[in-house]
Amino acid sequence: MTFSTRNLLLVSLGLILGVSLTIGQGVLAEREEARQMPLPLDELRTFTEVFGKIKSDYVESTEDGDLLEGAIRGMLSGLDPHSTYLDPEAYKELQVGTSGEFGGLGIEVGMEDGFVKVISPIDDTPAERAGIEPGDLIIRIDDAPVKGLSLGEAVKLMRGKPGTKIVLTVVREGEDRPLKITITRAVIKVNSVKSRMLEPGFGYVRITQFQSNTGENLINALSELKRDNEGKLKGIVLDLRNNPGGVLNAAVAVSDAFLEDGLIVYTEGRIDDSEMKFKATPIDIMKGAPIVVLVNGGSASASEIVAGALQDHKRAIIMGHTTFGKGSVQTILPMHNGAALKLTTARYYTPSGRSIQAEGIVPDIPLENVKLAELEPSPFEPIKEANLSRHLENGDGDTQDAIEDGASDAASDDEKKEESLAKRDYQLYEALNLLKGLEILQR
Repeated sequence: MTFSTRNLLLVSLGLILGVSLTIGQGVLAEREEARQMPLPLDELRTFTEVFGKIKSDYVESTEDGDLLEGAIRGMLSGLDPHSTYLDPEAYKELQVGTSGEFGGLGIEVGMEDGFVKVISPIDDTPAERAGIEPGDLIIRIDDAPVKGLSLGEAVKLMRGKPGTKIVLTVVREGEDRPLKITITRAVIKVNSVKSRMLEPGFGYVRITQFQSNTGENLINALSELKRDNEGKLKGIVLDLRNNPGGVLNAAVAVSDAFLEDGLIVYTEGRIDDSEMKFKATPIDIMKGAPIVVLVNGGSASASEIVAGALQDHKRAIIMGHTTFGKGSVQTILPMHNGAALKLTTARYYTPSGRSIQAEGIVPDIPLENVKLAELEPSPFEPIKEANLSRHLENGDGDTQDAIEDGASDAASDDEKKEESLAKRDYQLYEALNLLKGLEILQR
């Protein structure tokens, strides 16, 4: 008997992403061992006593199936924030989720102190457009308080027919009072890889989440950027900010695209089949060109695998904020009734042996998320050598003057572009500056 889909799971509204793996004899041996362990009779007696009291004394009649399913959910929710019971509907959504198209709001969520916490909104989704931010605590869904609900129950409330509206009441750090945010549900179609040129020779690739085809899409995007630059890139900025994670195999494929050898990630758990190692193949699509990776507190799970692997191999400079810190592996165990368990079975580690769990990836260069504003122009022009009386002439004649004038004009155009980028996205602006410096040193 086999069970499929081991993964780092993305819990989104109406979505759980998985990656396939067969659990074989190791699990069966573990189960055989578990069968031989003595049953906790006293605890089971207490359970049946509570079950009987509810059936006989509760103010309303209850269904046996509802009580037992609630007990199962309670067992799993008491383990960690990522272990849960998937009813047949949720499990079905998991199986189709890796296509990158699903219904909902477009946010990655978890539980914290009984409330739903936003890990990250997904790019170009209703939640992102409505202004949901990483770290928001959802305390009410329409008129229903979140306190006391399981994560699955809260997610089910947030699902709905595309085109319908939902009001989320959120608590946000720095705000004096809760915010009410209205979001229109939609069918979410996620394009996981976006790319463009920042300047001639310097590319930008953003991965919004890790889907089954993300590795292939990344290679195609880089190939297109190369074609636009006469077959070569001087360097790229890889943007993983607010990327909530996704499929483990996609994270491995993205890391492998930039590495030529060595370990990418490995996992360890109690059973033999929870121990996996992923190694790089000998092709670096960038051929050693410098890479700067942008991360923040919304970069989780698969994003942290990529950042950790490239950081440990010294293949990229990591810039931004410390990442979310989800370093656990969930296994999907299908049940006979069409439901499934999502059970944490292992931790994953970076090539150097670091566990990311509850720690995250610390960037090589911390960057604040700030906005720049222009200073008022000075009424006085700065004095230069050329303004001094009796200054020496350059000595190279008109040709050099023409070159300098042309260079000045070009620099002026570049400065205007960079100034615009600095205002729009200061962190990306700093990443581009670092990338230029790395390319100059490499040259």
